[in-house]
Amino acid sequence: MFERLLKHEDETLDLAGRLGALLAPGDLVVLEGDLGAGKTTFCRGAIRGLEVPETTPVTSPTFALVHEYRGRLPVIHTDFYRLADEAELEELGLDESLERGAVLLVEWGRKFSWVTQRATLFVELEIARGDARRLCLLAESPRGRELIEALGASLPSLESS
Repeated sequence: MFERLLKHEDETLDLAGRLGALLAPGDLVVLEGDLGAGKTTFCRGAIRGLEVPETTPVTSPTFALVHEYRGRLPVIHTDFYRLADEAELEELGLDESLERGAVLLVEWGRKFSWVTQRATLFVELEIARGDARRLCLLAESPRGRELIEALGASLPSLESS
């Protein structure tokens, strides 16, 4: 597990971009946190790290449920806040997306076992004060631990706990 206090949005975008640069086909990253904690901002940074052009808008998929982006890998950004059950989740075809080598960034995914069983990494964000956010990365697989280690190597000040 790694934790870090991110003092400004730019720090969130930078760290997320570094993580995005490390993501590989089939990685599933789950983002959790209260409304306004920075989940979509973190996704925006990760999506930029996956080489989706700056000219491509990255917005919350709360109402559309799924946004797909093209970078060095296909990126699926989803938000399950409004989903009620696994049947609705199944209709989104995310299994097929993973099989074709996409990276999945899932907001509010912890409530579904399909997501938690496949998660590579959990990103937990919490409002600390003002613009600051407390970030916690939790590995749910050997691949997740590998990502945290590689991210930590790129951020010497990242505190381990």
